[in-house]
Amino acid sequence: MVLGKIFRIYHKTDKNNVYSVLLENKNDRSESLLFESGCIDILGTRENEAIKPLYHMLMDVYGCLGILNLNIGIDQQQNYLVCIVSCVSIGKIQNSEIFCITETTFIPLQHGHQQQQQSELDRIQDIKKILNSQTFYFSWTTPQQQQQLSTTTKKFDLTICCQRLERMNETDNRFFWNRMFYPYMKSFNVNTDRWLLKIMCGFVGINTVYVGHQQAKACLISRLSCERAGTRFNVRGCNDNGNVANFVETEQIILLDNNNISSYLIVRGSIPLFWEQTGVQVGSHKLRLSRGNELSHPAYERHLAMLQYLYGKQVIINLVSNKESEFILGSMYKTHHKLSYFSNDIPYIAFDYHHYCQRGQREENLVTMLKERVKKYFDEFGFYYSIGTGNDQDGGNENRMHQTGTFRINCIDCLDRTNRVQTFFGLEMLKQQLRILRLDEKSTIVSRFTEVFKNMWQSNGDQISRIYAGTGALEGKSKIRDGTLSVARTFQNNLFDSNKQEAFDILLTGKLSNIDYMEKFRSLLPNHYLHLPSSLLMSIYDRHFEYTNVMEIRIAVGTWNVNGGKHFNSIIYKKSDPLSDWLLDYNRKNQPLGNQINILDLSLDDSLSSLSKPDSPDLYAIGFEEIVDLSAQNIVATSTTNQKEWLMELEKTLSRNETYVLVTCVQLVGVCLFLFVKPKFARYIRDVQTDTVKTGFGGATGNKGGVGIRLRLYNSTLCFICSHFAAGQHQVQERNQDFKEISRKMFQSIGKKIKSHDYVFWCGDFNYRIDMPIDECKQLISEQKWSELLEKDQLKCQQQDGLIFHDYHEGQVDFAPTYKYDINSDDYDTSEKSRIPAWTDRILYRKFQPTSLMEKETNEYNYGEIVFYGRTELKTSDHRPVIGEYKIEILQSDFDRFNQVFNDVIEKSGPIDSTVIIKEINPLDPSKSFEPMYIEELIKKINEQICPIVLAGFGDDHMRITLKNGQSAIQLVQMGIFNVLDRKFQAEYKTKNWLELIQEQIDLGVCNTIPLIENTKKLDIDQIYNDNNYNFKKLITNQTDLDQQLIIDSILIDDQSINNQSNQQPVRPPPPKQSSLETGGKEKSVAPVRPAPPPPPATKKSSEKKIIDDIFDTCNNNDDDSPLSINEKLPPQLPPSRPPPIRITQQQTAQVPPPPPSMPNNVDHNDYDDYDDDSDDDNHFNYDNDDDDDETNMPNIPAPVHPACGPPPVAAPLLPAAAPPPPIPSRRLPPSIPPPPPPAIPPRGN
Repeated sequence: MVLGKIFRIYHKTDKNNVYSVLLENKNDRSESLLFESGCIDILGTRENEAIKPLYHMLMDVYGCLGILNLNIGIDQQQNYLVCIVSCVSIGKIQNSEIFCITETTFIPLQHGHQQQQQSELDRIQDIKKILNSQTFYFSWTTPQQQQQLSTTTKKFDLTICCQRLERMNETDNRFFWNRMFYPYMKSFNVNTDRWLLKIMCGFVGINTVYVGHQQAKACLISRLSCERAGTRFNVRGCNDNGNVANFVETEQIILLDNNNISSYLIVRGSIPLFWEQTGVQVGSHKLRLSRGNELSHPAYERHLAMLQYLYGKQVIINLVSNKESEFILGSMYKTHHKLSYFSNDIPYIAFDYHHYCQRGQREENLVTMLKERVKKYFDEFGFYYSIGTGNDQDGGNENRMHQTGTFRINCIDCLDRTNRVQTFFGLEMLKQQLRILRLDEKSTIVSRFTEVFKNMWQSNGDQISRIYAGTGALEGKSKIRDGTLSVARTFQNNLFDSNKQEAFDILLTGKLSNIDYMEKFRSLLPNHYLHLPSSLLMSIYDRHFEYTNVMEIRIAVGTWNVNGGKHFNSIIYKKSDPLSDWLLDYNRKNQPLGNQINILDLSLDDSLSSLSKPDSPDLYAIGFEEIVDLSAQNIVATSTTNQKEWLMELEKTLSRNETYVLVTCVQLVGVCLFLFVKPKFARYIRDVQTDTVKTGFGGATGNKGGVGIRLRLYNSTLCFICSHFAAGQHQVQERNQDFKEISRKMFQSIGKKIKSHDYVFWCGDFNYRIDMPIDECKQLISEQKWSELLEKDQLKCQQQDGLIFHDYHEGQVDFAPTYKYDINSDDYDTSEKSRIPAWTDRILYRKFQPTSLMEKETNEYNYGEIVFYGRTELKTSDHRPVIGEYKIEILQSDFDRFNQVFNDVIEKSGPIDSTVIIKEINPLDPSKSFEPMYIEELIKKINEQICPIVLAGFGDDHMRITLKNGQSAIQLVQMGIFNVLDRKFQAEYKTKNWLELIQEQIDLGVCNTIPLIENTKKLDIDQIYNDNNYNFKKLITNQTDLDQQLIIDSILIDDQSINNQSNQQPVRPPPPKQSSLETGGKEKSVAPVRPAPPPPPATKKSSEKKIIDDIFDTCNNNDDDSPLSINEKLPPQLPPSRPPPIRITQQQTAQVPPPPPSMPNNVDHNDYDDYDDDSDDDNHFNYDNDDDDDETNMPNIPAPVHPACGPPPVAAPLLPAAAPPPPIPSRRLPPSIPPPPPPAIPPRGN
């Protein structure tokens, strides 16, 4: 029997303008579905035949995928019946036929669908484009075959690999792409197995190969996971659950007529760290590590734990390049793996594919360099086969072998390079598969299979690339073709990916992510609850106080306009104004003298505990404005040099008493925001995201604007914003517009809103001034009459008028205005412009208030406590820094109590279909129980006493009534027996087991995959973290790599000191040492360092400096791909002087020690020197329209040399080739060279 258009769809609009749709199966008319008024009614044959004449045929379709229940509000839903209009057959596997979807249709089920909003139609069109992209597949079996399969063997399921199919009876949710189309149907107790098809996204290739008198099926199936689905530049790396982008399980299958089968599994997935890569930025991709090490590692561990549980033993093969930005990401990948709990169990292999597999050498090097190193694991993991009937009853375990592990292969995008290496692995394993099936006796048969699978692997690469990147794979055979595809990817990624990403999200969740209440649900509820009806979720959220614990934490927020960051070094090394005064000692430094404790006064009644240090903040959010000059150069291409230096100094300052780790940082030209947290909170932080909004020149430039960081700590969401508004005494409306623009756009691209967070902290240079004459203002300042000044404060006035910062709170302003001062002076502006002092630097915050609280709860609602709010006397800028400390309450869910509340809510909410069945008590003639007069009276009674009836239907002896909600159904049933005229009726639930139906819906969102290997136990990573013996921060401290220390040392060197040392004689870097991870724990000796020959006239920046800059500003090639160095190439190691490395001429090579055997001789260390990092431009053309922010002319102050950097090295003569090189005791300068005195720093200006 061939699949045809077996479903027919009818529709009508009645006299009351009620729209309804009727769905029937032409091959089985015993049951049909009626969609009307947001409900589904299951009709029998008689009912269907009775109402069908009232309907008009709409179309015939091949199958139904379910209902897209698009939630656009708490009580607003748009339902669409999704059907397959066109499909093509791919081939047959066992008793199932595989089809590829080529066209779908979305039939609106709601009333007034002709007047849908254009935005909704656009969303539906985007979802339709995804489903019509010929990347979705389904399997179909005739009803007769299904009956046969129930007694012989299991039905083939595209989402389950052959080895799991032995023990798994349900669809794998990871690859079940239309699973969110099922809950709505299940709510009305519809048999989804009868009406709906299940689709998988990825690739399916099926070819028939004739082997003598047999037919063999050669199949290649790639299953794309929907747990972190999306487009290339929108979804990267991993999420907090350990799910990675572009995770694909590929299975290579050979199936014979006699049910003998063999399959081989291999997986790919993005690098499991938190990193992101924005679209094209004038010819380059910006790759950014979006979280600190401590916050990335828990997710990395969860990913490896999941892989090991689901796929058995693992080997990681990393194909990223050892050049440019890919090297940085690959190095962090290796570092995390070295510190991982699984480092001893899961080998890590780095293979620079682009280096080792250049055109013409791919196959040869893959065999000689890669295969030999993985051969042991290749043979150990094996593959799956089942020989015989394929049944446990007949074949038994003797005819089966199971695959025990998989290779996890990745490049940057897991596209082109990954597919080529997977092709190589698949074709190598094909030889063994053919051997076990006894198909390798003739070379012609082997070559036939090889050619078929080679073509399918190439098509597989193209398909996965189209899904993720929008174009086919880059094959590397033709530069012209690959260049054309790269350009196509550029347009695809920058013009269409944002809409495509939203379509992916709706397809997989059914809910718009930009609805206010959705953020609250995400923070409090597990992800697999989020697809429940919105009204049900709201009921659970309203009772969140019953299942959450309150935890008190302290947050410190600081802001400082540093006036271009020019005096950064003087800030660091000046003992009179250390950063600790601002960030650590603000409470003590700003305490009135009369309130300070005299530790010598023994007559005080205070206990000794009062002398202990106060509780330190758990989290720091530190914002800067004008961290770079607002010049044309920086506006076009922002320098991050100052950001790196501030980061190092902030980490050092904050960790004076306690350790703090970086969460993330974000910069927009001169506005920069850093977020630090105590390590104990690191693994409880999730959903970290950053964003920037430009407001300069109408949103075109970033000289003014804001940056934001959002996150979830336990079960509360926090948002931090730092902004720089328009300047000028009278530009109030421009500043108000900047606030509104940032409020509207911040996090809009990821579907979030500022106001939906539990807490929002907004700091920055808001530039609001004081409207009064300067002399009067200064007089009031000298008299400390802050209240009179605040009456004329523009921010306070605008806030009172409801124009800005609605519902935001600010601490008591009892300190002098922070702007504008003469540099290094306590005097307000004495220049010719003589600006009026103002509180331009402010910190405000707000807390989300639920709207459903009772009046008593609202009065008791805790907005937090402002512990401190004030300024600090750091005088190196024309602004004074401001800091605020806040004590807030965050929520932590107790899931045992949550389950109790959840079950109580479900029980009280009533049946999810809101449908009851009414029957007459002791009828004389059941067929006459519902005559017109009784129906009319019954409906009237229910409408008056309960609620209006939504939908009514009739069976042979009963009447079905669907009400507005489940609680109304409970009321009707609780009425018991009621009279209608002279007869008695009683109502009962149509669906009595609604708790089970809801649990089925919840289970659709849970990973239900069974392990590849039976009896595999799942490792609880969170339990490991609770063990005091395992602490990632401790491991990082104790096992800091040489290259990590190199990074730390290099960041401390500013550009000026590097340029000053560029004329010194460089020292040749030593060859890279071999990683102990890849040599069985044995370190290879490294030859001592020889001095290098004199540098050529044209010098370059050191590769070390380049590596540091790459960590913050790395630019990736437009090509997805990037070669095996089991002995991984490390960056060139340079001495402390950090001179630029030079190239060696042929005459000088004799003086240089040869590289170790593990390093290819053609590797050029200077490949890293081609990158020119961002540097501050000397052009001070100012785009800032703030006439009040002009710089004061200051003398040129030379930057002091940091003690860790040491003095410039002394040039050493060249040694003869035969002489042994002198040993270097450490990476620091030899102790025999005394450090010169630091340069004199001129006194401060007045």
